[in-house]
Amino acid sequence: MEIRYAAPGRINLIGEHTDYNDGYALPIALPQRTTVTYTPDDRDALTVRSDREDGVVTVALHTAPGEITGWAAYVAGVVWALRAAGHPVHGGTMTITSEVEMGSGVASSAALECAVLGALTEATGVRMGPVDLARIAQRAENDYVGAPTGLMDQLASLCGEPGHALLIDFRELTVRPVAFDPDAAGIALLLINSRAPHRHAGGEYAERRRSCERAAAELGVASLRDVQDGGVAVLDRVSDPVAARRARHILTDNNRVLEVVAALKDRDFATVGRLWTASQASMRDDFEITTEHIDLIADTAVEAGALGARMTGGGFGGCVIALVNAARADAVADAVRMAVRTAGHPEPAFIRTRAGAGAQRLG
Repeated sequence: MEIRYAAPGRINLIGEHTDYNDGYALPIALPQRTTVTYTPDDRDALTVRSDREDGVVTVALHTAPGEITGWAAYVAGVVWALRAAGHPVHGGTMTITSEVEMGSGVASSAALECAVLGALTEATGVRMGPVDLARIAQRAENDYVGAPTGLMDQLASLCGEPGHALLIDFRELTVRPVAFDPDAAGIALLLINSRAPHRHAGGEYAERRRSCERAAAELGVASLRDVQDGGVAVLDRVSDPVAARRARHILTDNNRVLEVVAALKDRDFATVGRLWTASQASMRDDFEITTEHIDLIADTAVEAGALGARMTGGGFGGCVIALVNAARADAVADAVRMAVRTAGHPEPAFIRTRAGAGAQRLG
């Protein structure tokens, strides 16, 4: 029995680093996806190949954190997390192909985790809701791979809907579709890959999370969501100015998520763009996760006529998204390309993209 299962990458329209702070985010699933072809058998190991890597990796079903590193750690982590949750896993052969750009901040790791997870659970008949599946994939990434990420990437990959963004409330763990079809309004959604690798598992991501936890602890709350209604004035009680700035980004980006949802209800893409640009400034100045390269791309896009632009993803490289009147899309891309070339950075890649479907079995 051959099982083919696919899961998409994602971009986050707004709400960065809010997931592990019990806040809000608004991602979309991308059309690009990772596909797993899996033939289960009775062996006690998986033999795994990837179209992007040389060689074969053998993942023992009793694998433990630290045994496998690199790209195959995401596969091994899913095996480990499923078994740790009490679910059966079969051995077999697995081949992975992917259209999702690695290292660019579009959740290639979550796409891989969710595709592997879907294939393995299909083989055993295990049925879980998307939140439970997302938790297993997150545990694989947190505790096996060692990247302290929130649930956004996995939920976006599992729950994506064509023509819709996903309003995720990470306190309530609810996912609500929100109509998002800029093409119908003559607006292009540009995904601009800076070609600067996005290092998701690095210490900077973990340090930002610790800053938020320090601010919450000093405020006497379990998470920053608990002081959301008090506004940024409550942060005057945080003695560490760095932690206060980073907490301010979380509180203000939560508000921007809800404002974008309201603007999308009115198909007001000009307001959405303005909020994206404000989020970019917050990530740059308060949360300090952008780079000079990313800032140049976002700023140039707006100066060239984009309605708004912001980095998407965990930071320190990766991609910028921009909303642009379709008639101006080529001119904006040309301006960004020229500015980046002049600054001596790698040539960026441009994709006009849209919201795609979530994880699913193929065939």
